[in-house]
Amino acid sequence: MAAGNRRTGARRGRLTPGRVRNLLGIAKVVGPALAPVVLPFAVRAAGTIRDGYDRFRARQLGVPVADLPEFTGRGARLHARIAGVSRVLAALRAGRLAPSAPDAAALAFADQAQARLETLAVAVRAAERMPSVRRRPAHRAVAAELDQIEDDLLRHLGV
Repeated sequence: MAAGNRRTGARRGRLTPGRVRNLLGIAKVVGPALAPVVLPFAVRAAGTIRDGYDRFRARQLGVPVADLPEFTGRGARLHARIAGVSRVLAALRAGRLAPSAPDAAALAFADQAQARLETLAVAVRAAERMPSVRRRPAHRAVAAELDQIEDDLLRHLGV
């Protein structure tokens, strides 16, 4: 007898087509009555989840949440890196990174690096429409070039 009870207990937890039909019938009857109560909580929960995801994504890219819509697509990380380096180069040109005015070598480097960054941004945008077999190597090449620019920038900053 105990084995028979175990079998029905196991069957009771399974979803069968008949059980799904019964649950859908109950949901049709009870759902409209509960919707006004549950809907505001569901909307608030969805907003909270979206906000958390946006914060996570912004932290992952290293950008403020407000700038997140600018960096979409498969090349979002590269675009974010390019934008970050570009901001640092602008600060270097303006002399905000050092106590004294930037020297001619730093200005020349900043101009040259900015031109390279613009080329890399175009390459990332072009790679968006490539098949993944071609896009991945293109993104790796852009990332390697960005690594080199960042290393050179750190050298110019004396870090």
